[in-house]
Amino acid sequence: MAEATAAEKTFTWGLGRRKTAVARVRIRAGSGKVEINGRPYEQYFLNPREKAVALQPLKVAELEGKFDVFANVDGGGINAQSQAVSLGLSRCLIKISAELEPKLKEQSLLTRDGRMKERKKYGRRGARKRFQFSKR
Repeated sequence: MAEATAAEKTFTWGLGRRKTAVARVRIRAGSGKVEINGRPYEQYFLNPREKAVALQPLKVAELEGKFDVFANVDGGGINAQSQAVSLGLSRCLIKISAELEPKLKEQSLLTRDGRMKERKKYGRRGARKRFQFSKR
């Protein structure tokens, strides 16, 4: 039991959000294992673009294979989830080493993308769609 508490203290946490997706990311020094919701990231993100986006902060910081990454992701679509993991991972890396901030900021990996779905308005079919106009 003492080992588990010692291992827990070595984790660094980061939170990433995109649209309605929320990623809680933990990292620790290790062999480069990446798990998303308890599954290897290759099985979770099937599209190569999503795999690349999720681990882009490690690539930019040149730390691939040096950290074990564990992420719990909830909400949103798979694309938003990969971007949320990316932001959470970037925030973890900054907590570990502040010298990485300029590199990550240059690639816009520390900016939270605030674009959200616009809400539906009353009296309309969607956020902006109106009913067909009839002059007569």
